[in-house]
Amino acid sequence: MKRPKLKKASKRMSCSKRYKIQKKVREHNRKLKKKAKTKGVSNRPKKDLAVPNSAPFKEEVLREAEQRRLKIEEEKERKREAVKEERAKKRKKENEVARKEPEPKAKKARQDEKPPEKNCKKFICGQLNNVIDAVDVIIEVLDTRDPLGCRCPQLEEAVLQRAGNKKLFLVLTKIDLVPKANVERWIERLQQEFPVVAFKASVQAPAKKAKKRGMLGASNEVLDRSRGGACFGSTLLTEMLTSYAASKQDHSTLRVGVVGFPNVGKSSLVNSLKGSHVCNVGVKRGITKSVQEVCVSSQVNLLDSPGIVACPSNPAASLALRSLQVEEGEESVQEAARTVLKLCDKTQVMLQYNVADYRTAPEFLTLLAKKRGFLQKGGNPNLVQAATVFLDDWTGAKLSYHCKIPDNLGLPAYMTATLVTDMWTGLDRNQLESGNQNTLSSVKFPNQSSSISFMSKSPTAGLLVVNDIPEEVAKPAEKEVLQPELRADQTNADEAEPVSPKGKTKQVQFQSAHIETVCADDAYDFNTDFV
Repeated sequence: MKRPKLKKASKRMSCSKRYKIQKKVREHNRKLKKKAKTKGVSNRPKKDLAVPNSAPFKEEVLREAEQRRLKIEEEKERKREAVKEERAKKRKKENEVARKEPEPKAKKARQDEKPPEKNCKKFICGQLNNVIDAVDVIIEVLDTRDPLGCRCPQLEEAVLQRAGNKKLFLVLTKIDLVPKANVERWIERLQQEFPVVAFKASVQAPAKKAKKRGMLGASNEVLDRSRGGACFGSTLLTEMLTSYAASKQDHSTLRVGVVGFPNVGKSSLVNSLKGSHVCNVGVKRGITKSVQEVCVSSQVNLLDSPGIVACPSNPAASLALRSLQVEEGEESVQEAARTVLKLCDKTQVMLQYNVADYRTAPEFLTLLAKKRGFLQKGGNPNLVQAATVFLDDWTGAKLSYHCKIPDNLGLPAYMTATLVTDMWTGLDRNQLESGNQNTLSSVKFPNQSSSISFMSKSPTAGLLVVNDIPEEVAKPAEKEVLQPELRADQTNADEAEPVSPKGKTKQVQFQSAHIETVCADDAYDFNTDFV
């Protein structure tokens, strides 16, 4: 069968398309010419010296002209190199003279002085001392879940010893994470020493900011009007500070310093009193690096400060929750999680995180990682991520736990009956008590059964004197990562003794022998007949 003849595609096109192609070609050629011009390269053919072909010895004349041109270029290049060498010698001579001249003492001192780093402990300590000296009232922020562990005796003693008759208030934050009966008992006990204000910070944008972002509806109400998203205790605290500022003799602006350990709610307190987001907040500890002054009203100014530096001699639980050892790399997050788990009731932790029974901290982290889906490549549980989430729950405003008041808790050594009376001078005690009652009646508290019981034995010691802070040394090597696999005959990791280097060698030898045995068992025996 004869194959049908196929028509060739027509090359005809519309005029508009042809004109566009011609225009683009012209623009492309123009760009190439412009680029060659900037580089000093011309696409035009070299101009001939106009030696006629009939002239005798034309080739020799052109050769001599080319040699003269090359000699001129070599001479120019030689002069250029000579100028560069002369400049280099001159610069070297000037540097030698400047090095021999004595440097001014003031300039040398400025060069030797290094600017303080904001992460440095001495810088944070100096910032705290500046806040204590500059303010009239100190607000020590305490996490209601562990008020005793959040107190710093060194800070309170320093405030009481400073001149100027400074006031010290205690503010209990995160009261919505603690059973109501426990909050009432702590307020009653702490009011025997200082004025105490119950406070719950807001977790949403205020009405002014929400209106700008378009979060308000037709009824001009914020979308989240629940008790969980509202702020309680700010009115009482503002009225107390305003009334105390009005009672001052000089009628100057009252400066209030907000201090406390990391992640107790200092910046959230300032944001709630201001009614807008002026200070950075977050789950990570140590976000506030320097002092920030915020004007709350015409009579009151707040000074937000970085967290108090915890003393290294504190118990391990205090350092795990109140210090920045994990953030600075001095302690692994798994070791901190293990320390916190030791002081908790295991049954309540199992109910709170909805995990099965466990024996050791690595086993709990393994169960938590599988429950939350924290898996690495190959399906292995990510214990570091699980420990980080667990520790964030304890330091952030999420997990509900509480501490009981110790039976033998009395007045500190630096407190006297006279100082207690002076702290209440100029304040209305009835107004404070009624305001706290209104706050407690408005907040929704968790049940006693759904809150984890935590053991806190003593306050956390802090470093306020710069000379007491040791010199920072190089960070130690990272600790061994806890293995997720647990054998049935493994003993409790908390009671295990440290393994010596010889023991490690034996363990490695045992593991290698075990691997060889398994490989020998798995090998195929060619002398065996299978039916």
